[in-house]
Amino acid sequence: MKVDRIRLLNFKCYGEADLGLEHGVTVVHGVNGSGKSTLLEAVFFALYGSKALDDRTLDDVITTGEEEAEVELHFTHDGREYHIERHLKLRGDRATTTKCVLETPSETIEGARDVRREITELLRMDAEAFVNCAYVRQGEVNKLIHASPSDRQDMIDDLLQLGALEDYRERASKARLGVKSVLDGQREVLENVRQQVEQKEDKDLHERLNSLESNQADVTEDIDRFEDQREQARKTLETAEDVLERHEETREEIETLETDIDDLRSKIEETEREREDAKAEIRELEEQREELAAEREELLIEVDLDAGSDGGDRADAVDERIADLEARDEELRDDLEDVRVSITETNGEIERFREEADDLEIQAEAAREEADELEATLETDEEAIEDRESDLDDLEEQIETAREQFDSAPIEFGEAADHLDSLETDRQKLTNDIGDITADIRTVENAIEEGERLLEEGKCPECGQPVEDSPHVDVLDEKREELADLEERREDLEAERDDLDERIEHAEELREAERTVDRLEENRDNIETLVAEKRETLTDRREQRDRLREDAEEYETDAEENRAKANELESEVDDIRSELGAINSERGEIKETLESLRRVAEIDAERADLATNVENRRERRQDWQTMNDERRETLSSKRERKRDLESEFDEERVETAREDKQNAENYLEKVDAKLEDLEAKRTNLQNAIGAVERELEELEERREELAGLEERCERLESLYDEAETLQATYADLRSELRQHNVETLERLLNETFDLVYQNDSYAAIDLDGEYRLTVYQKDGEALEPEQLSGGERALFNLSLRCAIYRLLAEGVEGAAPMPPLILDEPTVFLDSGHVTQLVSLVESMRDLGVEQIVVVSHDEELVGAADSLVSVEKDATSNRSRLERGAPPEIELLASD
Repeated sequence: MKVDRIRLLNFKCYGEADLGLEHGVTVVHGVNGSGKSTLLEAVFFALYGSKALDDRTLDDVITTGEEEAEVELHFTHDGREYHIERHLKLRGDRATTTKCVLETPSETIEGARDVRREITELLRMDAEAFVNCAYVRQGEVNKLIHASPSDRQDMIDDLLQLGALEDYRERASKARLGVKSVLDGQREVLENVRQQVEQKEDKDLHERLNSLESNQADVTEDIDRFEDQREQARKTLETAEDVLERHEETREEIETLETDIDDLRSKIEETEREREDAKAEIRELEEQREELAAEREELLIEVDLDAGSDGGDRADAVDERIADLEARDEELRDDLEDVRVSITETNGEIERFREEADDLEIQAEAAREEADELEATLETDEEAIEDRESDLDDLEEQIETAREQFDSAPIEFGEAADHLDSLETDRQKLTNDIGDITADIRTVENAIEEGERLLEEGKCPECGQPVEDSPHVDVLDEKREELADLEERREDLEAERDDLDERIEHAEELREAERTVDRLEENRDNIETLVAEKRETLTDRREQRDRLREDAEEYETDAEENRAKANELESEVDDIRSELGAINSERGEIKETLESLRRVAEIDAERADLATNVENRRERRQDWQTMNDERRETLSSKRERKRDLESEFDEERVETAREDKQNAENYLEKVDAKLEDLEAKRTNLQNAIGAVERELEELEERREELAGLEERCERLESLYDEAETLQATYADLRSELRQHNVETLERLLNETFDLVYQNDSYAAIDLDGEYRLTVYQKDGEALEPEQLSGGERALFNLSLRCAIYRLLAEGVEGAAPMPPLILDEPTVFLDSGHVTQLVSLVESMRDLGVEQIVVVSHDEELVGAADSLVSVEKDATSNRSRLERGAPPEIELLASD
């Protein structure tokens, strides 16, 4: 695998960065705190996302003050190109991934989990394996040395994917136990089924079945015989019931005829009574017609019409008189409506004049009130103008007082903001310098602490040898002097920063004074504008007050004129009301005459209706007479039918039918009980036969199940043996592979260590099957890695990491594509001699064919081993890191020549 390009946007200390990486050794160079390690963390984060953040969260990735961040990585793996892009966004106080895409040569994968899973499968290592193999992070150079043998074994086994064999062995063990559990259960089931088969075979089921079938045949024969006899009894019963049924029908018909005869007699009598009642009603209606004729003659006399003329002439005279009176009433109603309209209109005019007078008086009152309010407002405005003018004098004094602060200041009025920005920039630079020195102090303190620990153990703090044999025992004094110088420098910088803080505080006061002057001058201008507007408003309000008082007098004059007009119109209304009374009197007389004439017309109609009713009743009496004649004929016919039916009645035949019916019912009742007993007996026999047949079927099923269980137990026993063999095979295979890898790793470790650390003091390095490390001196003495000096221990650990890298690169089945070898600040605890050996280690890995090596360091000696150089600097103003690609030193020398 080779990293081709990394692009960053708002990632930690980087605002924008875009870097391409070449083959060979790339050294990322810069001072402490410039952001070198962040560049490698970005590559790690692009590959594994949140799993690369340890205990940190996504919030820590986004640059302070920004809301979004982006990381883009292009890399080549096994000759194929890949591209990862991750976008983060801050929502509230929590950051989330808004985009995560991996583009492969064959597909596009989206989602943080799916991308991480694909990267793990592609590189054959997860995030933890990546930092244990290819990525030596800052401060973790001694991670494998300080790890316990068991932890070291787990780390290396996971890298070599031997942990999968242990998982397979455990799965095989669980499978073996599961098969054993199933086998024991099947054996219990087998024994239970075998006992069931034996129990059923002891019951002689076939003999029991033959006996039950014989008894069933005898019972069936008895049932058939009784059923034949029952059928004969049923036929006798049906014949007797038929005779009795016909007798009952004849009797019921006779009773019906008797009822019909009685009903006909009653109806004939009732109809005759109705004919007599209709005759009396006819006489009564004739009398009513005579009374109406007398009333009609009286009304004609009242309305002055000739009562003696014939009916047709009198009716025409009545209609003509009614028409004349209705026409006159219509004329009077029109006159009445005209008079009412005139009264309504005049009243409306009166009401309108009075309402207008009221409105004018209200307007006059409102105008006077508004004029009085304007008078009061004028007085208030004049007082407010005097107060505002007094405020202007106070503001002028405050402005002058604020400007006096600049008389003794080092700057002129208006320069405070730029002066404050300049001071804050100087303070930020001091803060960065203090941070760099603090980082250097921590490095020296760590070196002193490590040296003191070795010194307490009686060893040289530089090389780890016994004190009496080492020439470097004074190194701690040098470190302490260096620490004292750094602390003194930091104190000077902090004192300078405190002085700068006082100057910043004074600058902030001057900036606030400028803002105060601006605010006061703005208030002064606003008050002056307001006073001018108030003075213009006073003149307008005085004119408006005078105009309102004039309007009030005009409103009162118009109101008096409208009330005078309303009084004149009220006299006219009284005259019109007199005319209305005369019209109503005449219409009353016409109404009475019309009522008499209309009653005459109603009487003629009523007499005609009475004549029609008389004729209808006469016709109905005739119909009732015809109806009774028909009923008398029907009555005679029914009497004849009743006599015929009574002559057919045979009491002796009916009695014989009753006896046959009783005998048949008694027999059927007994035979049904007998048949019910026989049916129950036959049912019990059938059930017993079914039970025996079911037991025979179950016996056969149990025999088949027994055979199947025996075969299944044999297969489970064979499967148990296979699982046990598989479990042992995985354990043996893991042991063999581990031993093979231990031997290879030990060889590679010795080759690497000998190559970079050519020292006659050490003979070999031993790595046992449990991954315990032992260093042998030339004299044969065995040393633990912790007994080496700080620099030798760091170099030893780097050799171990490189040896593991070489082992994984060689692979189990030939060469395997590996990630770049990444070393982050590997020179911690290394003196100049050990740094030289580290350079040899890097060059040896390049010579062995490692395609890409990335080293982060501020050490100048490592720069000489670089094929390409990347410089990292931090802008003191923006506190943002930036990248600059440089040429290796040898190329620069050639260019200078």
